Amino acid sequence: MTSFAIPPLDTTLKNALHHKIQHKTKPIGALGQLETIALQIGLIQNSLTPQLCQPTMLVFAGDHGIAKSGVSPYPQAVTAQMVLNFLAGGAAINVFSRQAGITLRVIDAGVNHTFDASDDLIDAKIGMGTANFLQSPAMALEQGVTAIARGAEIARAEINAGCNIIGFGEMGIGNTSSASCLMSILTGVPIAQCVGRGTGLDDAGLTNKIDLLTQAIAHHALNTTDPCVVLSTFGGFEIAMMVGAMLAAAEQKAVLLIDGFIVTAALLVASRIQPAVLDYCVFSHCSDEQAHQMLLAEFKARPLLNMGLRLGEGTGAALAYPLVQNAVNFLNEMASFESAGVSERSA
Repeated sequence: MTSFAIPPLDTTLKNALHHKIQHKTKPIGALGQLETIALQIGLIQNSLTPQLCQPTMLVFAGDHGIAKSGVSPYPQAVTAQMVLNFLAGGAAINVFSRQAGITLRVIDAGVNHTFDASDDLIDAKIGMGTANFLQSPAMALEQGVTAIARGAEIARAEINAGCNIIGFGEMGIGNTSSASCLMSILTGVPIAQCVGRGTGLDDAGLTNKIDLLTQAIAHHALNTTDPCVVLSTFGGFEIAMMVGAMLAAAEQKAVLLIDGFIVTAALLVASRIQPAVLDYCVFSHCSDEQAHQMLLAEFKARPLLNMGLRLGEGTGAALAYPLVQNAVNFLNEMASFESAGVSERSA
């Protein structure tokens, strides 16, 4: 497997950044999480004047064999249809990315469809969707390793072109089932607590989904928490590519803008491979999936937004990006007490 060497954050400038933030023309701590984000990005870039360059949203798409077992109210064909919608500019992530000035890249990681060649679609297809993990591993270990490597290549290409902040999104009918199993195996949380309604299951559908995923975990009876083995057993090609892209982006000291449940499950796998990846992550929102709330707690994360979102696609990350911009902008552009001639508080 491709190895990743993610550097720990250089804290040399921590005191200087803290001093700069505290002496802006505001009460100490008055900008809340924006101050935390400004400090984090300053440390990531090892700069008192960090810059966000060429923000890019990577949306990875892949199909899941488990979708054919009735874990989603939508047919598998919707994955390919939504990819075409992305390419036509008509999805929520297109709207939000345009509004925020984010470049959108759509990646075919393993959709069960043959797309026409397009400059707007990155063809990184591993296969025509994963196998149904109710009967067999979702993918061969070699396929998972290849997907991680391809995701890493995609992220490195964006960074080499000048990008230093990457948002992560996904599309894949059935991928909440993969995310739930990954979470349960890697955290030890019972599968029933890791399962949500996904794309809108009713009560009967939710019960059926829990039963099916319980069966799948029992069928494989993994006696290891090796992240690559767990990923190949229950993951998706799009999830595996996100793992590689996240690790490569952190290795290159980019900021990672983390979306909802599926993306955070991919981050869980990445963090089990290289824990230092978490230092580079900004958590955009808390989704309406109960399991996402637990995963955020696992990371001790403070998401920027809590709006009841559960769409995926990177939409929460795109919505949060302007807040990240403002965190950097206040650090760089807001006057200090000294420069503005404003009196500071007395001791």
